[in-house]
Amino acid sequence: MSELEAVLRDLRDESTELDRLVGDLPDDRWGTATPAVGWTVAHQIAHLAWTDRVALLSATDPGAFADEAARAAADPGGFVDEGAARGAALPSAELLAGWRAGRERLHRVLAAAPAGTRLPWYGPPMSVASMATARLMETWAHGQDVADALGVRRTPTGRLRQVARIGVRARDYAYLVRGRKPPEEEFRVELVGPGGELWAYGPEDAAQRVTGPALDFCLLATQRAHRADLALRAEGQDADAWLDIAQAFAGPAGEGRAPRGAAGRGDADGSAGPGASA
Repeated sequence: MSELEAVLRDLRDESTELDRLVGDLPDDRWGTATPAVGWTVAHQIAHLAWTDRVALLSATDPGAFADEAARAAADPGGFVDEGAARGAALPSAELLAGWRAGRERLHRVLAAAPAGTRLPWYGPPMSVASMATARLMETWAHGQDVADALGVRRTPTGRLRQVARIGVRARDYAYLVRGRKPPEEEFRVELVGPGGELWAYGPEDAAQRVTGPALDFCLLATQRAHRADLALRAEGQDADAWLDIAQAFAGPAGEGRAPRGAAGRGDADGSAGPGASA
């Protein structure tokens, strides 16, 4: 199985898992508030449907995508909320059907893309496999918002490896989007997967290190939990600073979640894809 085939398989499985949470949801539960302030369950699914449509545009009509990206650049703080709000206003059955159809269309287009294809995006252009990984990352992250809203505890899976990988690769982007210079040296990142396996990135002898559960790192990098609530450990000043700003998505730096029990707003994500390309 190729890298792209593996990622597309994981993306389909992740989407199916989220679909199970919302597929039979009564109409009134679609209005349930999620941890992202101002966003309901309907907003979360609408955002995924909207981003799938934009990704499809990137893959099939780069000129039209460029127009879309220009509109986003003119209102970086509002274009994501606007897209989610339009979809959330639809009847729940129509929103659900549109999300299902859109993600299947995108799957087919990405699977058929010629080798070496680079797709424009809101961050750097990226490979087809990176686009699929970005969709998986967002599906998992927004699925976490939905699960939290519905009081569902999800079982972590090996698909988190895709989310962790993009979070590690987006390290430099997290600095650049804040107008800061990334550290010159590589970090060592060692994460324990759901089955106890070790996922390692970077040189073994790196002085700057991050260790901990893969789930916690993914929650941090997608800004679904505050660092204070996670079992991540940093060795070295630069690694420690990175954990305060890590993000696995392109676009403006979000405010993230407040610590449990603390007042503060969650960010409605602001994400539009990965900050790193493959």
